[in-house]
Amino acid sequence: MMRPTPFRRTSVRCHSVGARSSLLVVPLLVLSLALLPAALSRASSPDTSLLPLLPERPAEPQTDWLIDASPYKADVYRTDQPHEIALDNGLVRRTFRLAPNGATVGLENLTTNETLLRGVKPEAVVTIDGIRYEVGGLRGQPNYAYLLPEWLDDMTANADAMQLVGYEVGKPTERMAWKRVRHHAPDVSWPPKGVYLRMDYAMPQPSKERIQQLAAGYLFAERAQVGDDLIAPAAPASDFGRTRLLSDDFAVLDPAWTIHLSKAHPRCSFENEGKVGEILAPANVAVYAERTLPAGTRQVEATIDCGTDQGASWGPGIALVFGERIVHFYLRPSGGENGKPRFGGSNGGQAYDWIDERLSLDISEPWSLRLRVVGESIACDARRAGQPWRTYHVFRSREPWGEPTAVRLGKMDPVGGSSDYPQPGELGRLRIIDFTAYSDLSDAALASLREKFQRRDIRVSVHYELYDGIPAMSKWITVQNNTNAAITVDRFASEVLAVVEDGSWVETRDRVPLTTPRMLHVETDFAFASFDHLQANHHVVHWRTDPQYSTQVNYLRQTPCLLMVEPTYGPAQDIAPGKQFESCRAFELVHDSTDRERQGLALKRMYRTISPWVTENPIMHHMRIAQPEAVRQAIDQAADVGFEMIVMSFGSGFDMDNEDGDYLKSWKQVADYAKTKGIELGSYSLLSSRGAPEGNMIVSPPGSRPKHGQCPALASEWGQAYFQRLRDFYQTTGFSLLEHDGSYPGDVDVTPRPPLQKGIDDSRWVQWRIISDFYKWCRAEGIYLNVPDYYYLSGSNKCGMGYREVNWSLPREMQAIHTRQNIYDGTWTKTPSMGWMFVPLSQYHGGGEAATIEPLDAHRDHYDRMLASNFALGVQACYRGPRIYDTDRTRALVKQHVDWFKRYRDILESDMVHGRRADGRDLDWMLHVNPQLEQKGMLVVFNPLDRAVDKPLRVNLYYTGLIKTARLRHEEGEPADLELDRDYHVTVPVTVPAGGWTWYVIE
Repeated sequence: MMRPTPFRRTSVRCHSVGARSSLLVVPLLVLSLALLPAALSRASSPDTSLLPLLPERPAEPQTDWLIDASPYKADVYRTDQPHEIALDNGLVRRTFRLAPNGATVGLENLTTNETLLRGVKPEAVVTIDGIRYEVGGLRGQPNYAYLLPEWLDDMTANADAMQLVGYEVGKPTERMAWKRVRHHAPDVSWPPKGVYLRMDYAMPQPSKERIQQLAAGYLFAERAQVGDDLIAPAAPASDFGRTRLLSDDFAVLDPAWTIHLSKAHPRCSFENEGKVGEILAPANVAVYAERTLPAGTRQVEATIDCGTDQGASWGPGIALVFGERIVHFYLRPSGGENGKPRFGGSNGGQAYDWIDERLSLDISEPWSLRLRVVGESIACDARRAGQPWRTYHVFRSREPWGEPTAVRLGKMDPVGGSSDYPQPGELGRLRIIDFTAYSDLSDAALASLREKFQRRDIRVSVHYELYDGIPAMSKWITVQNNTNAAITVDRFASEVLAVVEDGSWVETRDRVPLTTPRMLHVETDFAFASFDHLQANHHVVHWRTDPQYSTQVNYLRQTPCLLMVEPTYGPAQDIAPGKQFESCRAFELVHDSTDRERQGLALKRMYRTISPWVTENPIMHHMRIAQPEAVRQAIDQAADVGFEMIVMSFGSGFDMDNEDGDYLKSWKQVADYAKTKGIELGSYSLLSSRGAPEGNMIVSPPGSRPKHGQCPALASEWGQAYFQRLRDFYQTTGFSLLEHDGSYPGDVDVTPRPPLQKGIDDSRWVQWRIISDFYKWCRAEGIYLNVPDYYYLSGSNKCGMGYREVNWSLPREMQAIHTRQNIYDGTWTKTPSMGWMFVPLSQYHGGGEAATIEPLDAHRDHYDRMLASNFALGVQACYRGPRIYDTDRTRALVKQHVDWFKRYRDILESDMVHGRRADGRDLDWMLHVNPQLEQKGMLVVFNPLDRAVDKPLRVNLYYTGLIKTARLRHEEGEPADLELDRDYHVTVPVTVPAGGWTWYVIE
């Protein structure tokens, strides 16, 4: 009998391509790389004949994949359209055109029969040696609000983009080794089951005319998301291939300048107290100098000291005049509502702010602003003294700009004009220090760039994995250097998707964020500095505005509906001849519902699929005393009651930096003893927020500081020695757990540290690779990783569930409520095994006797509640103290909980459906569910009240997989059958003693 489902869905039956013991290689039939440019319009596309034909979707729904995922096998198909293939697993489909270039032309949610894609974009973007290349993509879509199949045949390839030359099909492979040495979820597999697709792209070979057009934008990249990191793409040096046409240091006032002075204040001036270029004026008025420009001017720049000026939209800047059109780029010393300095600009009458209002530009030193005409675009570049130029915004036009007729320097209104704000602000001073105008690029520069284009044998491959049984895929790129010289991958965007917007945002208001699409979850393994996936990926997963989406309802076209997976800094990686660069991996999950519970269950299924080590969940004692004999006693206690791991906790006195042979030998003996008892031993090590010798600490960019106040540089000599000490320690002692506190939080380092790190642009990438490679080594060695950051996808087992540390100094009765609240909230996005909790056996952060369990026997009632609150919800806590039990009664209590947990471990470590959140006012409860187990559910109920409670609970059993009846057993009693109603609910009469808890097994 087909299981009815409470939502609409469709599916497909997938076919395989042979046994797939090796990759299916599908090259171009007749096209060589050398012939690619000339033959582009008439080339054959890669052959699809060996692929199975995409089958018809069944008219009736099959199973709900969260209950039975077995029908949904991933494969690569040819469609009924020429030159088209699809990744499909019956839940999600990503469709590609192969000609006239490779491009994603469909992204469909097959459960809801909806498309997530509204437009065609490049498959990736790379900047190599300063030249930006689109990878694949098609042009000519008439409307970016939606995409019609009939439009595709009329769309064309971008001749400047990298061109598809072939593809390969295979199976997913391990992205890291996983040594399985402890209990984990019984149904996980590694590597994930599914299908792998690689699409290869070759460098374009543009015509001479196109080379000249491209060269005009040399080192010209799209503006980066200027999020928390305050960074933008590198831009060329001002004098690269250009002739200086005009310069002025304002030692004297050149009569060629026409001065505009506001009449809002009698002291307004451009020459104050004999200093030419010093502007004295109220904050919100216009005072500027203007002059005509020499013929052929294509770049202008000025250095500005903001001084005491407090202008916002009337801040100091530079403007180019093109007849009736004015392009304006300026500093806003007083920022917006939050008062933080940032950039602003305008293009023909529309003003913008370009720096996230949470940030602040450091205007204590002068800034140089530059406008650079590049074909149909104008780049807004800026730099501080001694820093490289960076592009902060790009103005685009559908028509060529023509010749600029004049330049303006100083304080203008928001659109570069001479009007004043009705209410002038406070009088202030600023200084225009210098001005320079340059020509276009020279013939010699063009020739140099032509050589760069024509000698390149560089291959960019775009990789995809689609997984069985879940609407999730991963994507990444590699860059293969087949030239005889090193190249630099300056920047990359490994994913570019024009996604259907979420909602109708007509207006854009300060402090009211526009929502991003909720039906597509995206995160990467380039994640850190947070317990939360959104915060941990803010620097690489960007939801941006789409300038091609001209028909959106938002008046300022600020709808965040363009997905870009792109590091904010770098990576700026040098690739030697014959070597390859690999990007971070993006993981994309397509949701089939807006329901919070269902989205959470889908996300947790994704983690179990792509990082199954997160299901390891050992029971651990955090030992406070790092003395061998005391630890041996703790080992004996752990083995006695069934604990599985002991960690030398922070503050225990254990020193992982100690390389003394006798010290390491003594602890190896302890570890060996632990193994004889079936106990693993591990330790705590602090990385970030600690000190290191001079010259080895991260030096942040001006105006920022390390996240934890201080952090050693991982690429420094000390950093390299630190990681080597850790490897040596584990190989010497036989320890098998690392609690890595203050793991690398993404700090940027401006210091060159050869040979590993060049400076600011590559520092984040280099340091992330150092720590993620170390975590992958740990995963291959079977070393358990407690890491208080989102390093799951790089090999970490566990992060904090989410709690405030000082709350463990609250009175004991409050701690029990907080425990269940924290678990309830954390498990919306984490499996029970992914988040640790905390139980302060001895005092932690103060609180005195009222907050502490020690002596344990004296507070057995609270110890009982804390053990139950964690074990019954499938969560392991840090039981921190000098011992696990102090009396036979306490020992019996702990062992009872541990034995019960191990008996029901598989269902307890399964995902949970949220019932009622703990609030101290009534019963709180949650439901463990796993339709693949014999025990398909477990209901756990807690009573925080001082009286027994006897009441019915209406419980939804949908995600247990049961349809008509459920066999319910109260604790170890006799089972009883209950009928499910039409909404899969049952009514469970529960009785819970005062301050106690109970459970019900569902089969």
